[in-house]
Amino acid sequence: MSGLVLYQRDDCHLCDLALAVLAQARAPEFDSVFIDEDAVLEDRYGVRVPVLRDGTGRELDWPFDVAQLSTWLGGGY
Repeated sequence: MSGLVLYQRDDCHLCDLALAVLAQARAPEFDSVFIDEDAVLEDRYGVRVPVLRDGTGRELDWPFDVAQLSTWLGGGY
């Protein structure tokens, strides 16, 4: 596993778009973490989701496209 985590919400159309970009970019395997019922994550990511985080702590906030994601992933993979 690559250590990637996608922070998202239930019923989030932006999160669905981010998932589509991740699929198009053939991103490495990642975990999905839903922030809806976690006060700490809600505080941190509430207005920012979806957010992709890697194992080193780098974060990529939405919006991003395939090219931006590929460049970002290239920085750590």
